[in-house]
Amino acid sequence: MRSATHARWAACAVVTALAATACGGGGGGGGGESGVLSSSWGDPQNPLEPANTNEVQGGKVLDMIFRGLKKYDPKTGKAQDMLAQKIDTSDSQNYTITVKDGWTFSNGEKVTARSFVDAWNYGASLKNNQKNAYFFGYIEGYDKVHPETGSQSAEALSGLKVVDDKTFTVKLNQKFSSFPDTLGYAAFAPLPRSFFTDHAGWLAQPVGDGPYAIESYTKGSQMSLKKWDGYPGADKAQNGGVTLKVYTDSDTAYTDLIAGNLDLVDDVPASQLKNVKNDLGDRYINTPAGIIQTLAFPYYDSAWNKSGSDKVRTGLSMAINRKQITDTIFRNTRTPATDWTSPVLGTAGGFKEGLCGSACDYDPDQAKALIQEGGGLPGGQLKITYNADTGSHRMWVDAVCNSINNALGNDKACVGNPVGTFADFRNQIGQHKMAGPFRAGWQMDYPLIQNFLQPLYYTNASSNDGKWSNKDFDTLVDQANAETDTAKAVSTFQKAEEVVRDNMAAIPLWYQNGSAGYSERLSNVALNPFSVPVYNEIKVS
Repeated sequence: MRSATHARWAACAVVTALAATACGGGGGGGGGESGVLSSSWGDPQNPLEPANTNEVQGGKVLDMIFRGLKKYDPKTGKAQDMLAQKIDTSDSQNYTITVKDGWTFSNGEKVTARSFVDAWNYGASLKNNQKNAYFFGYIEGYDKVHPETGSQSAEALSGLKVVDDKTFTVKLNQKFSSFPDTLGYAAFAPLPRSFFTDHAGWLAQPVGDGPYAIESYTKGSQMSLKKWDGYPGADKAQNGGVTLKVYTDSDTAYTDLIAGNLDLVDDVPASQLKNVKNDLGDRYINTPAGIIQTLAFPYYDSAWNKSGSDKVRTGLSMAINRKQITDTIFRNTRTPATDWTSPVLGTAGGFKEGLCGSACDYDPDQAKALIQEGGGLPGGQLKITYNADTGSHRMWVDAVCNSINNALGNDKACVGNPVGTFADFRNQIGQHKMAGPFRAGWQMDYPLIQNFLQPLYYTNASSNDGKWSNKDFDTLVDQANAETDTAKAVSTFQKAEEVVRDNMAAIPLWYQNGSAGYSERLSNVALNPFSVPVYNEIKVS
């Protein structure tokens, strides 16, 4: 959900994560290559290893260049078999997975059972330092390849076994009935042998098995992806390719779209929402997405993790006038949050409207009283850290601070603390340098209530950036994962969510719609439930 700035590309930039193999490559509005569309984008935080990408911009690319065992339906989000011929289990703990025949990577290598097993072992290994290693935590042997302390004592997960070219088995360390539905997430993508035999070369030009292949990447400028004609899947690219152009300002991207210099903006800035219908008409998209915006806290800082802190956090939640902010700034593209998931899950999937209760109601008097009871704001002032490379974040952070300041009767109680770029922002979070609350938007990896809770709040989970830890929450999540009855599992997850609420582990702000605008060159443009353009279905005239 970040946008970026138009730049003039005079020469190839030096890159560290992915090497550029060419300088331009382009496509898009303003006389671009026929059949190729241009879209706004932001540089990924990390190299594009599937198990090392847990942010949106890198995820967009992985969605184009990889296909896994499952794929999430672009309209419903439902997990459907992709490379999986079948996934069998009799006990929700031992799985036999059969891989479809006829699939290859874009370099011609066959996709086999080993392609998955080797990739998962790489992703889980402590020495490879992959951000999504945690997703392999339910596979038997994870504690040996990725111990909480010390060195790993095994090189491979004991729960993974290759039976033959098309078959492998997975043994989990406990029952996990929803395990098959998680396998559409990019961390579980297969990897070719070239990833292991020439790792540096693969990082310079990643090779996958999806409908697109990366042609070139110049960090800070653009990435060029071309349709892979040999792609064997049914969801072939309906265009010649996609040029992802890096912008560090969403308003500039929008201006380029209106000027005909860009084909697609997948995050219309809040500052332009008042104009977008007049500017684009029916070429403006505003659809519900599995995204929630929250304020997270640095529990590694004792000032935010002491007796009474829960009252301070709850008071801050009640000091935020969500409805006024979403109505004024976001104009029907955000809805005040009343739980920690997303309405796109539906009630059967775990969304429970109102679960937050009064803690998410605007009540300035009660907010002030709770903050005082909890010992007041640490250091006497709240600094909300956010990445400043999109105007939308500055606008809503300022509005949240104004709301808190009004509730407390102190115009200096809350201030914004901008960080220049998304990459710098994420790096500071990863290095545990947050001194106060920080922006923590979450875009679902797969449409399960488990994904809105476990990666964010489970002890030492992959995206638990604030390092919150609660034994009651962890126990309930483990129980929910082991439950084979879906309704009972959802109910148990909601009990875990109540623990999040009672401790105000993070402040839920609002649910986010996906918003996009596109040029007259394009047709069949849509956003999936993850708020990502369905690039392969877009047609270019």
